[in-house]
Amino acid sequence: MIVTIDGPAGSGKSTISKMLAKELGATFLDTGAMYRAVTLAAIADDIDLADEDALFGVLESKQFEFNTHDNQMEVKINGIDATEGIRRPDITINVKYIAKAAKIRKKLVDMQRKFAKKHDKIVTEGRDQGTIAFPNADYKFFLIADVEERARRRHAEFTEKGLNIDLDVLEKDIRKRDESDTTRKNGPLIKAGGAIEIDSTKLDAEAVVKKILQHINP
Repeated sequence: MIVTIDGPAGSGKSTISKMLAKELGATFLDTGAMYRAVTLAAIADDIDLADEDALFGVLESKQFEFNTHDNQMEVKINGIDATEGIRRPDITINVKYIAKAAKIRKKLVDMQRKFAKKHDKIVTEGRDQGTIAFPNADYKFFLIADVEERARRRHAEFTEKGLNIDLDVLEKDIRKRDESDTTRKNGPLIKAGGAIEIDSTKLDAEAVVKKILQHINP
């Protein structure tokens, strides 16, 4: 069984997907962690993020490992743990360059499909899971939320980690990411055919998961 959850940055995809996977006894596939890992490796090597060939070289030349433990995506780059490093604010801001690189997206989608084949049930989240990666998924959902609410959520996440980032800056970054995600040529953020849209602006995570489960287990 494959359940896809797509949506814009800060709409709650990761949190919801982890909770849903636990409820379903499924494995959580955090595709965002894959794009973040390549971003981290590229920044560490001082690669020009606008150079798609150079970025692809990073993906090809390093060993990326993605495994799940307790519904947490664990990431290693050349054997070194990067699970926390990929969540840095500068990675969040710059991951858009990796996301719009066609050759990288193609390879990562292939990796996502291979990951899925190893598990009986998966809940996968991203921007193109229901449209490109798993167009024949059993259930498809599309999460949305107001930009202001998404920025507030990101701000709360960073504050919890002891990072002080201006709320207005986060809101501007999310608006830029939305534009980049929806207008790129490869794997753009669009609602998949047959996907059920859920607005999480005024809902907590538990309420969203409950709504999703009502569609999967009516």
